[in-house]
Amino acid sequence: MQRSETQKISPENLKLIDGFTTSLMLDRSLSTNTIKAYEADIYKLHSFMEGRPLSAVKSEEVTSFLTYVIDLGLNPRSMARIISGLKTFYKHLVINEALSSNPLQNVKTPKLPRTLPEVLSHDEITAMMEQIDFSKLAGERDKTVIMLLYGSGLRVSELVTLTINNLYLDEGFIKVTGKGGKERLVPIGGKTIRQVKYYLTYYRDAVQNERSKNVLILNQRGSSLSRVSIFNLVKLLAAKAGIEKSISPHTLRHSFATVLIEAGADLRAVQQMLGHESITTTEIYTHMDKAYLKTVIEQYHPRS
Repeated sequence: MQRSETQKISPENLKLIDGFTTSLMLDRSLSTNTIKAYEADIYKLHSFMEGRPLSAVKSEEVTSFLTYVIDLGLNPRSMARIISGLKTFYKHLVINEALSSNPLQNVKTPKLPRTLPEVLSHDEITAMMEQIDFSKLAGERDKTVIMLLYGSGLRVSELVTLTINNLYLDEGFIKVTGKGGKERLVPIGGKTIRQVKYYLTYYRDAVQNERSKNVLILNQRGSSLSRVSIFNLVKLLAAKAGIEKSISPHTLRHSFATVLIEAGADLRAVQQMLGHESITTTEIYTHMDKAYLKTVIEQYHPRS
């Protein structure tokens, strides 16, 4: 919540929003970033209504608001998020008897184009890692970051909060805290295990201090490495490797999932490793080149 927004909002509206966000946090265990996204979309409607009571909004006002937002040029995905967030907010108000009906009840969420995530090949990942400067102390850390993102499919938020006591390297697993504070065990391969051990000995031990606490990935001052730093690292290595794709740390997670699915890994197993709530989220990685599928049929099917 932005301070400038709270200064303009009435106590009545503030109470409704605070009650909603508290419910999201306590009842649904959503992450802080997700709750902030919900909150921001409510403030968009609040601004459009010029501070009038949110509990008094009419269906036609919602329609006018959505038309206004569309005219601003928001894409279907952003529109879908706004509609979903407002529907959830007003459903909460109905349940808590702040109003009698949901003004978004009949508003349909726009169909989203099923865009495929950008992925990197194993050769491209290798080319990026070859750009790491091992003459610098941070070289081993940077290699560890790339290997954990690509080798275990971690989100950046999961990587920067990963702690040493959640490493079970002898068993081949790490315990990750994902969205909503949910924990899951993720397998870690032999090469990545060796790299993490090397990193612990030759980098982390050299920079750790009282600020390090139990965090695994540290900057050179001994504090937790930021998400922005990891984003910049991935972009820099990709540029040095001559990769022109638009990528981010999340691209390495996409690449992890894609290489497993295309190699024949069980979809449910990949879903569990990624920490996806729904199998349909994981299914986006089942995209494969049609020509490749054709060669598989021709090569392996006895009646092709």
